[in-house]
Amino acid sequence: MQRRHFLTLAAALPLTGFLAGPASAAMLDYTPGLVANLLAEGRTLFVDFAADWCSTCRAQERVITRLRAENPDYDAALTFVRVDWDTFGNSDIVRQYAIPRRSTLIILHGQAELGRLVADTRAPNIAALMDTGVRAANGA
Repeated sequence: MQRRHFLTLAAALPLTGFLAGPASAAMLDYTPGLVANLLAEGRTLFVDFAADWCSTCRAQERVITRLRAENPDYDAALTFVRVDWDTFGNSDIVRQYAIPRRSTLIILHGQAELGRLVADTRAPNIAALMDTGVRAANGA
């Protein structure tokens, strides 16, 4: 393979997940203003306030990942955002939504919070929260 082709291919690989569409999308990393911008675009958000060192957060992440793999409706309807608690635990978004701690999951649509779980790792409860977001995204 010629060097030029290799470099072009290597540069394009990180974009393949983006170009493939929502089904392959991971969680977006939160930056200030991201949630407001996505809501203004009309998206329904699943926001995960998590820390890498948090065992409850890791358990939630495993459940969320499994549920998303099992049900493509979640990725089709929801935009997933991860707020790093260590970086943003004392930020405006935490105050705005009165987030009590890491391992908090919320669904946002329009100007409303539609549901929340705090430190809950049970798959049926997380699925129910995600289903709430799907219904909102689909206008139900």
